[in-house]
Amino acid sequence: MAKHQLTLLLLLLNLVRFFDSVASLGEQPLAQIAIHKATFALDDSAKVIARPFLLGRKGEDTEWIEVEIESPNPSEDDWVGVFSPANFNSSTCPPESGNTKEQPPFICSAPIKYQYANYSNPSYIKRGKSLLKFLMINQRADFSFALFSGGLSNPKLVAVSNIISFVNPKAPVYPRLAQGKSWNEMTVTWTSGYNTLEAVPFVEWGMQGELQKRTPAGTLTFDRNSMCGAPARTVGWRHPGFIHTSFLKDLWPNSAYTYKLGHRLFNGSYVWSKLYLFRASPYPGQDSLQRVIIFGDMGKAERDGSNEYANYQPGSLNTTDQLIQDLDNIDIVFHIGDISYANGYISQWDQFTSQVQPIASAVPYMIASGNHERDWPGSGSFYDTTDSGGECGVLAETMFYVPAENRAKFWYSTDYGMFHFCIADSEHDWREGSEQYKFIEHCLASADRQKQPWLIFAVHRVLGYSSGSYYGIEGAFEEPMGRESLQKLWQRYKVDIAFYGHVHNYERTCPIYQNQCVNNERSHYSGTVNGTIHVVAGGGGSHLSDFSDLQTKWSIYKDFDYGFVKLTAFNHSSLLFEYKKSSDSKVYDSFTISREYKDVLACVFDGCEPTTLAT
Repeated sequence: MAKHQLTLLLLLLNLVRFFDSVASLGEQPLAQIAIHKATFALDDSAKVIARPFLLGRKGEDTEWIEVEIESPNPSEDDWVGVFSPANFNSSTCPPESGNTKEQPPFICSAPIKYQYANYSNPSYIKRGKSLLKFLMINQRADFSFALFSGGLSNPKLVAVSNIISFVNPKAPVYPRLAQGKSWNEMTVTWTSGYNTLEAVPFVEWGMQGELQKRTPAGTLTFDRNSMCGAPARTVGWRHPGFIHTSFLKDLWPNSAYTYKLGHRLFNGSYVWSKLYLFRASPYPGQDSLQRVIIFGDMGKAERDGSNEYANYQPGSLNTTDQLIQDLDNIDIVFHIGDISYANGYISQWDQFTSQVQPIASAVPYMIASGNHERDWPGSGSFYDTTDSGGECGVLAETMFYVPAENRAKFWYSTDYGMFHFCIADSEHDWREGSEQYKFIEHCLASADRQKQPWLIFAVHRVLGYSSGSYYGIEGAFEEPMGRESLQKLWQRYKVDIAFYGHVHNYERTCPIYQNQCVNNERSHYSGTVNGTIHVVAGGGGSHLSDFSDLQTKWSIYKDFDYGFVKLTAFNHSSLLFEYKKSSDSKVYDSFTISREYKDVLACVFDGCEPTTLAT
């Protein structure tokens, strides 16, 4: 490579890293709180009272509570932080190496969420009184509520509430299903406060209405030392609890199963979750109605309004709620990177798994690795950014199951009826000669297109085509080195659609190969598969990304809004693609594919060997 070309490539890489860093600044609302600067300004005439004292009396995992505030010196930047565990003073700080004396910070853990004191009471400034409502979820520990003055940048602790807690803070919560390594296996992952020295975890399950059986679960957790940097190792650290996974095997295709999570305590008693239901996957190649949801970059938001003063992930609840409402018409979900945007604030993973639990407990919720899950300098990620907040992949790899050979290398394949999915990891090297490249080629090559005609590639960052503003600046409309190695694989194995997140908008291309549209149709494709359609579906919920002003010939539809994609396979020769907005779940872009098996076999440019033995 010529010296000037190498210089240009390095410049482009640094440019992309710059935009990544700018995009990630302030993305996590809790990062705006300078908790390490907090000082004590306790006032006996101020008070904070939380009610009720005991939550989950009827087995609930979530419950609304009220927090009453009184302050003799109210100001508009007073705020209330929710702390868990309830004791958040300096006695809980990890000791500094070689120093046994107590030193600042006096508060060493960030709150799990916060509200401004005047959020629902504009008269707070005049009266010094406010009543806030918080939606609490079971997170394995008790809670307290602290009133601060001085705003987020210079917090001064004024008063602390009484302690509240759930009846059983250790209860099993937030089940999430995922495809196993074989088509007739479903995995169930959940979180609890029980380690293996206290209780034995298992799932009680079986066909709906029939005799139930019990399958044991494995247990994982990690500590602060597993984190790669701040804030995950410092103010963002909170114990993640214990993550259990059970493998339900030998399922009958398309059959309905019920299940509930259990822990057998060593005193002989049991702790149970409520009852859930899922439907087993179809046999690979099975001809039946199959419906797939794909999106990226959703994140989480608080239903009580906490944290969202920076408009951080304004669309995430809309996307979540639309999927919940349409759950009877969804079979499997792919969330392709940037999952919770916890960015090193570990408590937010509980918040996210609670948010998606109605979906993930009923259908497989498959994830891909994104920059906000994995990237950290010196950790082996392909991009040397701090976007994961020090998590360096540990949370995503532990909180969710994927059928990868090694979950630290977050690439895998999975089958769902007539679909074959190849899920790549843009945060590890994918270029020709790499370990992941070999996986991608094998995954694409292993699709039996007579049985599974719909071949889907998905990855977080754009390795194909996007008119996003920062891709437009560098001029190739892709990650540097993005599609150079992969486009010949997409063409050779005739990938139908390639999906990406990372750019927070929606865009669909024509069937394309080497920057050229190979089909002029816009809404219906039939006959030979001569190019791959590339789709950016990164509008799951996080703040939106601008488009470049450049008008690209290959871009068919763009939308600067929140939304998700739905694929419906009616049979082996008919596929419907729909882009729906999260605001109303209406279809704003769609196309259909109709073809026969011979159309997949047909030779196209760079898609077949140039000669055969019969030549």
